[in-house]
Amino acid sequence: MIKTIITVLFTILFFIPKQTQSQPEQESLPLITILNQLQEKFDCSFTYADEDIIKIKLQKPLESLDLKETIEYLKLNTPLDYTFLSENSIVLSLKTEEKRICGVLQSIIDGAVLSNATIRAKNEDTISDAKGEFSIVVEDIDEWVNINFIGYRTLKLPAKDFLGKPCKTIFLTPEVQYLSEVILNDYLVKGINKRSDGSIIIDYTDFGILPGLIEPDLLQTIQALPGVLSVEETVSDINVRGGTNDQNLILWDGIKMYQSGHFFGLISAFNPYLTKNVQLIRNGSSASYGDGVSSVIAMNTSNQVNKKLDASLGVNMISADGYIDTPLGRKSSLQVSIRRSISDLVETPTYNQFFDKAFQDSEVTNIAENASNTDQQFSFYDTSLRWLYRLSPKDLLKVNAILMRNDLVFEENALINQINVSRESSAKQKNSAGSISYQRSWNTIFRSEVLIYGTNYNLETINSDILNDQRLLQENEVLESGIKLNTLLKLNSNFNLKSGYQFNETGISNLRDVNNPTFRDFTKEVIRTNSIFSEVEFKSKNNNTHLNLGLRLNHFDKFETFLFEPRVSINHRFDNRFTIEALGELKSQVTSQIIESQNDFLGVENRKWVLSNNDSIPILKSQQVSLGLNYNHNNWLISTDFYYKNVDGINTQSQGFQNQLEFEQDHGSYTVRGIDFLINKRFKNFGTWLSYSYAINEYTFNNLSETDFPNNIDIRHNINFALTYSLGNLKFSSGINWHSGKPTTRPISGNEIDTNGNINYLHPNSDTLEDYLRWDASATYNFKLSDKITGMAGASIWNILGQENTVNNYYRIAPNSAVEEVQEFGLGFTPNVVFRISF
Repeated sequence: MIKTIITVLFTILFFIPKQTQSQPEQESLPLITILNQLQEKFDCSFTYADEDIIKIKLQKPLESLDLKETIEYLKLNTPLDYTFLSENSIVLSLKTEEKRICGVLQSIIDGAVLSNATIRAKNEDTISDAKGEFSIVVEDIDEWVNINFIGYRTLKLPAKDFLGKPCKTIFLTPEVQYLSEVILNDYLVKGINKRSDGSIIIDYTDFGILPGLIEPDLLQTIQALPGVLSVEETVSDINVRGGTNDQNLILWDGIKMYQSGHFFGLISAFNPYLTKNVQLIRNGSSASYGDGVSSVIAMNTSNQVNKKLDASLGVNMISADGYIDTPLGRKSSLQVSIRRSISDLVETPTYNQFFDKAFQDSEVTNIAENASNTDQQFSFYDTSLRWLYRLSPKDLLKVNAILMRNDLVFEENALINQINVSRESSAKQKNSAGSISYQRSWNTIFRSEVLIYGTNYNLETINSDILNDQRLLQENEVLESGIKLNTLLKLNSNFNLKSGYQFNETGISNLRDVNNPTFRDFTKEVIRTNSIFSEVEFKSKNNNTHLNLGLRLNHFDKFETFLFEPRVSINHRFDNRFTIEALGELKSQVTSQIIESQNDFLGVENRKWVLSNNDSIPILKSQQVSLGLNYNHNNWLISTDFYYKNVDGINTQSQGFQNQLEFEQDHGSYTVRGIDFLINKRFKNFGTWLSYSYAINEYTFNNLSETDFPNNIDIRHNINFALTYSLGNLKFSSGINWHSGKPTTRPISGNEIDTNGNINYLHPNSDTLEDYLRWDASATYNFKLSDKITGMAGASIWNILGQENTVNNYYRIAPNSAVEEVQEFGLGFTPNVVFRISF
C-alpha cells in the first residue's frame, strides 16, 4: 500500500516622483507609445534601451506643451534622464540617483485598502498610509521589495514592477496567520532570526555568509547555533543539546526524511536554493509535531506561485546543480532541480578530502592481507519537483517529490591458487518521498490544510570477501505513509486555535543474507500511530507577551498505548530591551537507529533504522524545560538559555559504543544540564559574535556493570567565534570553532589484555580525546553579467591550519597480540570554490 501511494505521488507529479502638473484624468499609456507620438509631432528622435522603458506607463502630456515643456513633464513622471544631443535628438537613460517607487495595497477579496502594512526594500522600511498608499527608496530597480501585512500572504516583487504612473495597485491574498513572530533579527548573521515561540528561523531568500560555507548548506548552517554541533563533523550526525541524530525530526515540506546527507553524511542532501526557510526547534515545539525527542528541523519551500522565469546553474568542487522555476499560466508554476557529483569527470582536492573522511576505517580502506581494493567509484545525486496551482485566491494545491541517492562501488582483488579473482562490493543509499497538500483559506479567520505523503528509505550493501569465498548482503528499508490535517481558527486579534489529526503507518525491514554458509534473516515491523493535537496561541494587545499552550495525544496500535504530550512556550518582553522565555515539552518517538556491528554495511553507514518493540527497544520519551533571557538594543544582542533534558528508553546499541559495552544489551536514559550563551554585535558593514555552550551529559543504565557514566557525546565546552564583513556585493566571513574532546575509554596501562584475551578497559568514558580546533573562512562576490543575468563567485577554506582533529577512536587487538589505537580524523585543509549564474 505504501509503495503504491509513493508511486501515485510521483506520477501526479525606480523611481517615481509625484506628478506636479495638473491635467484631466485619462488612461495611462506606455511610454514607448508616447515617445512615438512625440517623434511625429515634433520631428525629433529618442534614443533608449528597450528594457529601461518597456514597463513604464503614464498619462499623455498635454497637447499645448512644446517639446522642452513636454520633456520636463516626462522627467517629473518617469525614472529617466533626458539629455539633448541636439535640438531634436534626445537620449534617455535611467536616473542614477536615489529611486523612489510607490504603490497602493488592496485586498484581493473585497478590494479593501490595507493600511499599516510593512514594505521593506534593501536598505529602507516604510508602512502604508490610511489609503493603502506607500512610497519607498530603492538602490536598484532590480532589487526585491517585500510586502507584509498581518492576515495576508507575504508578497515579494522586483522594484522594476512598480515603474509607471499612477502608482501600481497591488492585491494581497488573505491568509490566517500564526501569532508567532520574529523577536530577534539577525541572530547570528542576516537571515537567521529568533521567533517568539523560541524557534530559530533561517531565511534563505536574504541570507548572509557563514565561515567555511560558500553556499548555504542547510544542515551545516544550523551547526553555527548555540547548543548544536556534530561531534563527528557530519550533517548526518547532528547533536542538538546532547541528543543523537536519529532523535531529530527532520521534515521536508512536512514529510519525514530518513536520509539527510550526501557523501554518507558530509553534505546536506537538500538543495538550499529551493528551500525558503529552515526552522530549528530545540524545545517547546508545537503540538502538531510528533517524533523528534531531541529537536525539530523543518525545511519549507515557497507557497508563492512564481510569476516569471527564475533559473540558476552552479558548480563547485564537489557537484554541479541547476534549477528552474517557471510559471505555467497565471495560476500555476513548476519548479524542478537536480544536483549531481562531478567526481566521474574530475577528482578535485576537495573531493579527495571528503572521500578520505567519509570512508576512513571502512571496508573501502581496510584491506585484508593478500587482497586489494581497486576501481573505487562514488557518486551522488538529488532531484526534486514542486508544482503549485492556485485554484482560486483561497485555494492552493501543492505537489512535492524528492529523490536522493549515494552510490559506492569498488572491486576486491586477490590471488587465489595462482588465479586473479575479482569481486564487486557496493553500497547504495537512497530516499524518495512525495506529497500532495491542499490549503484553503475559508475566510479571514479560518484556514485548513490536508497533507498526504509517503517516504521510502533504503540502504543496501554487498560485501564480497574473496579470501573466504563469502558474500554478505545487508538491507535496511523504511516505508512510511501518512495523512495530516491542520486547521487554524483566529478567535480574535489576540488568540489563535490550532488543531488537527495525524495518521502514520511506519514499516521497517532488515535483511541479512550470507551465501557461505547459507544464512538468511529477515525481519519486518509495522507501527500505526493515530494522533490528535490542539494548541492555543495568545498575543497581548501591546505585543509584549506571547503564549503557546498545546497538547498532543498519541495512540500506538501495536502496544495499545496512549501518551499525552503537553507543550508550552512563554515569551515576555519588558523595558523594550529584554525578553524572557520559558519553554517545556514532553515528546515520544518509536523509530531509532542501532549499530549491531561497527563493520555492518561496509562500515560506511553502519546505523540501521528499527522500530520500538516496547521490550528490548522501548518507546523513547523525553522531558525538557528551559529558561532564557535576551537583551537586544543598539545592535547588541545577548542571549542566555538554561536547560534540562532527559530522554528515557535509549538502547545501548543506538549509542555506538566501541569499548567493553559494544555488545551489551540494555536500555536506560541520558540527562543533560546545560547553558547556551550568545553575544552578537552588528555594525553597518561588519558583525561579530561569540557563542559558548556548557553541558553535562550523563547516562543511566539499568543492568550494566557501570550504570552511571558520561555520555559518548558529552562535550562539556563548545565555543564559536566569528566575524563577517560586507561591502557592496562582496561578503566575507571567518571564524574559529573549538570544543573539548569527545569522551573515550582507554585500556588499563600495563594490563591491556585480560585473562580471556579481551581488552581490559578502564571505566567507560573516563577520559577524553584532545580538544577540537578549526579555523574557517569564506568569501563571495555577486556581479551582473547582463541586465537579466547575474553571477556569483566564491571561495572557502575549511580548517585553514590543517589541524589534525581526532573525532573518534577505539582500540583493537593487533595480529601481534598487542593493543593498538585506531583514530578517525575530521576534514583536513579543504578548499572549495563555486561559480553560479542566475537568470
